Amino acid sequence: MTTNTTSPESAATPLLDVQALVVAVRRRRRLWSAMAVLGFLAGLAVAVLLPPAPSATTKVLVAHADDQPNDTGTLIRTDVALLQTTRIADTALKALKSPEKPEDFMKDYRGTGLTNNLLQIDVTGDDDAQAVARAKALADAFVADHVQRMKATAQAESKALLDQRDRTRKDLASVNKQINERATTGDTTGAASLESLYARRAELNSRISDFDQRAADARTGTPAVVAGTQIVDDPSPVRHSLPKAAATDAGIGLVLGLFLGLALAAVGVVVADRPVLRRDIAANLGASVISELPRRSGRPWQRRRTRLARERLTTSLARTARGAAEPLSLLELGCARDTSAIALDVARALAADGPVAVVDGLPGSELSRRRSRPGDPTVVTGHQAAGVPDHGRLLGVGSVAPGTAWTDLQYLGTQTVLVVRAGHGSAAWLHTVARQLADQRIAVVGVVLIDPDPRDRTDGTLWDGLHIALRGHSERTARQNGTAQKTERQPMWAARVPDSDQEVR
Repeated sequence: MTTNTTSPESAATPLLDVQALVVAVRRRRRLWSAMAVLGFLAGLAVAVLLPPAPSATTKVLVAHADDQPNDTGTLIRTDVALLQTTRIADTALKALKSPEKPEDFMKDYRGTGLTNNLLQIDVTGDDDAQAVARAKALADAFVADHVQRMKATAQAESKALLDQRDRTRKDLASVNKQINERATTGDTTGAASLESLYARRAELNSRISDFDQRAADARTGTPAVVAGTQIVDDPSPVRHSLPKAAATDAGIGLVLGLFLGLALAAVGVVVADRPVLRRDIAANLGASVISELPRRSGRPWQRRRTRLARERLTTSLARTARGAAEPLSLLELGCARDTSAIALDVARALAADGPVAVVDGLPGSELSRRRSRPGDPTVVTGHQAAGVPDHGRLLGVGSVAPGTAWTDLQYLGTQTVLVVRAGHGSAAWLHTVARQLADQRIAVVGVVLIDPDPRDRTDGTLWDGLHIALRGHSERTARQNGTAQKTERQPMWAARVPDSDQEVR
């Protein structure tokens, strides 16, 4: 047996090729650009067609009896929750003399705690006047409810302290009665007991004074809370700028549309698995990329470069067709029109050597309905190819798109040049094309890449594929003609390992 001189790949194929993903997403710029534009227009339309409802705002300073410097905002959050109650909403609606339900009115306003003692109320309405009136009624209802609750709390606390004072006074009266009875009878035998009664009386007098002071403090703190809770910013309508709102909404729509477009493009690239880089296309087809052509002429300063590239490709393919002992064909995948133009250019170049006929094997009408010019080669179908004179040269043009009749491709030519548009066929289909061509014993001379990525710097040459590459075509032809038998590499036999020391001797 012969040894394999080709070394295996040293690096494993990555699960996700970032370079191929970036290139494929960039090639789908029409998709994410269109999504970005749609998002921009949608945001602009929302700002213009759905303007915000008229609204008003006011600020209320809320004083609390239990204010602490280290409060984390619990009290103001409680005030915000109390604002969103049916009691406040019903009081405000009664002040407005509105028949609206409190549950529905609660959906039109909201409260925001700006600081521990500052509450902002935002209200919407049918117009600015109604919004201002609603904000005023809500602020007044909240202030009145807050003051009423603080007063009720202070009164309840004061009453509880005074009740406790009255009970203590009753205990004091009982102690005084016992002391008076001892003093009237002149009983001096229980001096220790009498001393405890005096201590008890002093303690009760102190507690009564403390209850009086605490009740007075509770009543005194209420005026400070009442005076501190007030509207500090009168209700005023909120002015909305249409240009500013349109710019904001359009910017948000642009960002969201661009993000969605990029996400869809990335997901589509991963799911479709359509190779774009020349190295991937060459690896999947098992043939080297011999030339590249843009799909469009491009800008004016790029047209000359495109024309020169097409002329070089025509010259190269014409030279290959002249030196080939077997018929040559062009098989397209996703670029029938470009393949037809290349075939006609090659046929015109070969016409200088003799009659040339182009065999149209394309499923469409790119060649049959073309506008013929003087000097153009004859275009025949597969059935008419048998009537071409033997001395004429045939150049087949076919397709390897899905639905191809694979057994008919060998009649177009036993050697072929694949004209593939980058990103058109999936990796699985490129494998299918290579496998079917190998089954039909059709040698792939090379691949012409249409619409390549301009930033692709990968190598599309298969260095271990000399038997199918264009650079090995002349050597293969010479071998077939028997003129280069000496240059053919002899097979190398693998070294055999001895089984024993006797065999070594």
